[in-house]
Amino acid sequence: MSPPVAPPGWSRWLVPPAALSVHLSIGQAYAWSVFKPPLESALGLSGTQSALPFQLGIVMLGLSAAFGGTLVERNGPRWAMTVALVCFSSGFLLSALGASLEQYWLIVFGYGFVGGIGLGIGYISPVSTLIKWFPDRPGMATGIAIMGFGGGALIASPWSAQMLESFGSDSGGIALAFLVHGLSYAVFMLLGVLLVRVPRTEKPVADGPSVLAGPQVSARSAVRTPQFWCLWLVLCMNVTAGIGILEKAAPMITDFFADTSTPVSVTAAAGFVALLSAANMAGRIGWSSTSDLIGRKNIYRVYLGVGALTYALIALFGDTSKPLFILCALVILSFYGGGFATIPAYLKDLFGTYQVGAIHGRLLTAWSLAGVLGPLIVNWIADRQEEAGRHGASLYGLSFVIMIGLLVVGFVANELVRPVHPRHHVPQPKEADRVQQSESA
Repeated sequence: MSPPVAPPGWSRWLVPPAALSVHLSIGQAYAWSVFKPPLESALGLSGTQSALPFQLGIVMLGLSAAFGGTLVERNGPRWAMTVALVCFSSGFLLSALGASLEQYWLIVFGYGFVGGIGLGIGYISPVSTLIKWFPDRPGMATGIAIMGFGGGALIASPWSAQMLESFGSDSGGIALAFLVHGLSYAVFMLLGVLLVRVPRTEKPVADGPSVLAGPQVSARSAVRTPQFWCLWLVLCMNVTAGIGILEKAAPMITDFFADTSTPVSVTAAAGFVALLSAANMAGRIGWSSTSDLIGRKNIYRVYLGVGALTYALIALFGDTSKPLFILCALVILSFYGGGFATIPAYLKDLFGTYQVGAIHGRLLTAWSLAGVLGPLIVNWIADRQEEAGRHGASLYGLSFVIMIGLLVVGFVANELVRPVHPRHHVPQPKEADRVQQSESA
């Protein structure tokens, strides 16, 4: 399924809304923590068990992006968005059936495995196209689209909480909420499928740089460079640190202030999830646009270095001040989102645009590991601490110390990034141009 080529005079600013319709939908994944307490209560699950659908979804996101990246480049964004629509919506429908039958494995399979494939293909579907439309501002362009993935929970979190309140938080109510999600997102994602276009030429911006200007590296060669693996480590560490908070956001803020005079209600906890989503979304457009001005390496120094310091503040003083805890969490999530939005432009700077979509897909395997590692660290340690009789903020202290260490590792990896050696470049840029155009046709 090839997307229609943009007619003469067609505005490139119509591409970001197409991408947003997909990313805002699949960004619902970040609101999973709203479903955790009801599932734990209705099906008798632990915190670690209730995280499984989310964890598997992130694993499948990275794997499907890695294995499907080349197909996305070859078949175009409309094909990718259609696959994402079918898989993501089907995942919710299977989860609805699983909740109705009280078969948790079906929720894990539906939301995690099937829906996770939709997450991965949908996530990378517009990236290469956006970079081709906006070669002059790649950080801003990818930030606009990927902002939607971070902002999806801003809509989904209160929406899901309201549905659970209206339908009930038992297995039947959860099933109905999943069903409404699946059908609604299918309609919304269809808008992106119908709207997306590809540029007519390799130079959509008359006064901008050529899409294939500068060094070009194939996806096969990119994975053989140390730069790729340094960025893989950078992304993995940054995502692990952010997703550890995000996946357990609602119960975490409740635990932190459970023993204080101002405990956090269920509604307020859902509001906290929405705030984190807003920070995640704002960081994706704000920090990625800033990277166009100060450079990718410098912006990652901020994400990783300042992020480590912010985690230290939460670990030391988070339980003494609710505003401080919330502010630090918002900063960390803005860096988390900014890291995702900036990485395609970082890849473009190092490897060119020749096969940047496929390279981006392979890099997202770092997200697969982080999607397991972050929630596992936080949930497993919290469960063990609770079994030992601890409660409140003490459930998370060790987890935060580990996150600080991971961010330091990512900071060092970012410092090791250097320009790609010329031996990895595509030797004949004109041939690369011809191949790229034939793959897009």
